[in-house]
This record gives sequence, C-alpha cells and structure tokens, in this order.
Amino acid sequence: MSKIIETRPSPIAGYWYSGNPHVLRSEIYSYLENVTGTDIQGEVIGLFAPHAGYRFSGQTAAYAFHYVKEKKYDLVVILSPYHAYHSATILSSAHQNYQTPLGKIQIDQGLVEALMDKIHLDSDLKMVRVVQDEEHSLEIELPFLQCVLDSDFRILPLMIRSIDPYDSELIAKFIFELIKDKKVLIVASTDLSHFHSQSLAEQLDTEMLKQIQSFSVSQVYQTEFEGKGFACGLGAIMVSMAVCKTLGADTIKILHQTTSGKETGDFSSVVGYGAGVFIKSKE
Repeated sequence: MSKIIETRPSPIAGYWYSGNPHVLRSEIYSYLENVTGTDIQGEVIGLFAPHAGYRFSGQTAAYAFHYVKEKKYDLVVILSPYHAYHSATILSSAHQNYQTPLGKIQIDQGLVEALMDKIHLDSDLKMVRVVQDEEHSLEIELPFLQCVLDSDFRILPLMIRSIDPYDSELIAKFIFELIKDKKVLIVASTDLSHFHSQSLAEQLDTEMLKQIQSFSVSQVYQTEFEGKGFACGLGAIMVSMAVCKTLGADTIKILHQTTSGKETGDFSSVVGYGAGVFIKSKE
C-alpha cells in the first residue's frame, strides 16, 4: 500500500477562492472590514458560516469570523457536511495537515484517533479517515481562520453525513469528553436552501435560522424534515449546537443572511447563506 502523503493538497484553491496568498488575504481582510457588527455580551464558543465560493458567501462568513478576531485557541473543531456518498456517518482526514495558499494547518490526529475509538466502542456509528478528499465545505473555512486567529492552532476536522437528533447529541458528547479541558472554538459549515426563487428561499432560510437561534437540535431537525427550512450542513449544525451547549453556550445570535442572487443578479434560483455565533453569556 502506498504511503499517505503528509499534507492534503487543496482541490479548490484558485477556484472557490483565490490561489494567490496575497490576493486571498486581502480579500478576507476586505470582507472583515465591511462587517457592521454590534457588541456581543459574553464569550463566543463557536460560530457557523456558509461554504460557497468566497464571491458568493465570503462576506456573510466574515460576519461570524469577525467575532473571533485575534482570539487564541489551542484547537478548532470544524464540522461540515460530506457531499459525496460514503457509507460512514463521520469522516475525517488521514493526513497530518490541510494545505491552503496561506500555509499548512496541523490536524490533531491524536484526537481523531481517540474520537474514532469512542465512537466505535460506545455506539453503532461508523467513523473513517479519508485521503485526498474533494470536500470543499470544510476547507473553505480554513483561510478565514488563518487570517483571524492570533495563534498556532490545530484542527479536528469532522465531516458529518445524515444523522438524527439522538446521534447528534451522542457525537457531541464524545467530542466534549475529548475537548473539555482545551481552549477550543467550534466552527460549523453550512449553507441554507438550494435552488428556490429568492422569495421562497428567504422564507425557508428565515425559518431555519429562527430554529437554529432557538438552540433546539430537535426543532432544527424537524424543520428540515417537514420541508419548512433547509441546511445542507444539517448534521454539522446540529452537532455544533449540541457541543456548544455542553461547553456552556446559552445563546445563538444570527448575524447575517443573504442569497447568491445578490451577487449573480439571478433571483429565479438561488442558494441561501447565513452566519451566526454561539455565545456563553457573562455571569
């Protein structure tokens, strides 16, 4: 069997975002400077952001990443969907690093292995590590992290396929047991509705964001099950909600909402985007 290369090369740099590090950094800083934020009372435990190409959703993502500028973390847990078919429920990377034009980010393989052990010992779920995956939704968050965080950090990359509320809480419990003593940030990657008219997308997305803000995993799941709203990273957002709650978050603040139509000018078939943060209120 051939040796696994140490660093996962980016399959999307130059396509989903600029492959030029100077241009990329400049674009991200520009998005961040355009954020019109409000004061948040409390500690940001996590955030959720979209994962389209930066042309479409970079500004929306900046609204969430703005609130962790110059923060220091030992670990960032990144939860995303996995758009290709796979029999496993949870996927991570077998590489030691992710590569972006801004440099390498180290994967905490010790945590990946520990989580796999917990999942396989204490549940019926399946977790695997993959090599040179093509998944964009996790990688797209990395350059923002490289621009805003004021520290070297490792990542625990987790790509979540279809799950229900019970499995969401179970996965969150396993993650919490491994990270509870670390300085950690939770990042969930999700877009909202896909390929509806602008008016319908706004209705569906507003409802999904309302349910996310309720901080109820079951209500978020039910919203998609009943077709009242959609999140293509449904598993990622549900697990992130459950993890953040165990870490002490008690509020979710929605920061921005838009669609691809605002960029393309085509409002007949749009993709919805939203961003927000998980907050632990100050006592």
